[in-house]
Amino acid sequence: MRITRLFKSFFESEKAGGLILLIATLLSLALANSSISEVYLSIWHHPIGNHNAEYWINDGLMAIFFLLIGLELEREVYMGELSKFKEALLPFSAALGGMIVPAILYLAFNSGTTTHSGYGIPMATDIAFAIGILSLLGNKVPLSLKVFLTALAVIDDLGAIIMIALFYTKTLYFTNLLISLGIFGILLILNRLKVKSLIWYLIGGVFMWYFMLHSGVHATITGILLAFAIPFGDGNPKSISYQLEHWLHKPVAFVIIPLFALSNTAIIIGKDWMHAFTSNYSIGILAGLCIGKPLGIVIASFIAVKLKLTELPKGINWSQLLGIGFLGGIGFTMSIFITLLAFDDAVIINNAKFTILIASLISGIIGFIWLNQSLSQKKKSTNE
Repeated sequence: MRITRLFKSFFESEKAGGLILLIATLLSLALANSSISEVYLSIWHHPIGNHNAEYWINDGLMAIFFLLIGLELEREVYMGELSKFKEALLPFSAALGGMIVPAILYLAFNSGTTTHSGYGIPMATDIAFAIGILSLLGNKVPLSLKVFLTALAVIDDLGAIIMIALFYTKTLYFTNLLISLGIFGILLILNRLKVKSLIWYLIGGVFMWYFMLHSGVHATITGILLAFAIPFGDGNPKSISYQLEHWLHKPVAFVIIPLFALSNTAIIIGKDWMHAFTSNYSIGILAGLCIGKPLGIVIASFIAVKLKLTELPKGINWSQLLGIGFLGGIGFTMSIFITLLAFDDAVIINNAKFTILIASLISGIIGFIWLNQSLSQKKKSTNE
């Protein structure tokens, strides 16, 4: 299996980023529930222009995060795990099942209620945390499993982005949307004309982001669009797509995502915190992430393989795939992101965030234990 240097760099940055993300989350929870809680919370609500700091992180900096996801997806499509149709069908099927089943489980508890709009919350997978936990298993993890999880998580994030664009847009301003898409069209033309100066794409991206921000469609969608407008070429280290992706790894992993975690996990845990798990939306999130994710990933993969549309990569068995399914239940970043779009009530948002943290923790622990056991058994049987 050909693994590019950029994939290794991506995997390593996400692995380290997962640890930083965990530290940022724990720190944010501790400060939000300390004696300086009001001061800490006021930092994220401090006005910057017409909005507060949290808004600019979620609508501005996260667009850069999605740009990185888009560049990673583009690389996978052109020369990675998704470059061959039959090989791409497995992570694609797994991701699709991992989105549909959790949403169905959530709606089973929330259909017809005021919280039904949260069905997108358990559909997402957090790349940094999932890869971070997988990396704790060390050298016993086959390379094919790392690549599969990365492809699955990237496709999963793309699905979440499409969900945001289609179903979490409340008010649409067509003029601004058309201007934004028009700029995207111009950038595509520059691509076709083989303009390889990155500055023109970045300038166009800023304007595209501005008009998308004022169109009603979430501005982070710009990141994905911009990624596919930037010339990929043959993916060599001299291409501007490669260089930009390489440059974004560390700022995203060590600055943007930790800032997102700090600002969005400032969750106040009250004395009656157990009651947060009795509401329908909390039960739906728990069921979706902890049960729906692994079930959906395994069932969809099994159907695709049995229909002979695809096959399991060399070195991966069904037990390991189930372990990956549990890691897929680590929603965190994208789940919290969708929570902010799905709900307006501050109490519901706070409780949903807390539930996401607990569900992600449960999924991560089960996934780690399951994979550790499965990989150890395989290694033992190989040695015998």
